[in-house]
Amino acid sequence: MIRLLDGTRAYLHAVIDNFSRRILAWRLADHFAVGNSVAVLVEAGRGLAGLASPPTLVADSGVENVNGAVDELIQSGLLRRVLAMSEICFSNSMIEAWWRCLKHNWLFLNPLDTVARLRKLVAFYVDEHNSKIPHAAFSGQTPDEMYLGTGPGVADR
Repeated sequence: MIRLLDGTRAYLHAVIDNFSRRILAWRLADHFAVGNSVAVLVEAGRGLAGLASPPTLVADSGVENVNGAVDELIQSGLLRRVLAMSEICFSNSMIEAWWRCLKHNWLFLNPLDTVARLRKLVAFYVDEHNSKIPHAAFSGQTPDEMYLGTGPGVADR
């Protein structure tokens, strides 16, 4: 949830690949609805079609991740879900770290006056995060380069 200057709220949903740290899908809405979680998960899942087994969604137990609509999606076989710190002993820290960077390194430096402006700011940051910002864990490669396997030698350049 992101509060705009006039006090209204916008709801941002995103899915990150825990290995490459690439944002696979995101959605910003002006109201909270579990359908937004399902839509962003379906979009991320489409990009992962053709895998031998369904990808694993590591999520916290918030209402946006554990509800009838998301449960139905999980039962369809598109994704497998494990609940962080409940069913597994580690957390969903990758997406939480990304939220923190998005908010404190970018969004909060700009006037958040409309949902349209917020959407443009998020789109810009997701593109920068995925394709331009080097990551220390990958010796300077970007999340896109890691995800797509196109980045050996980035550190040398």
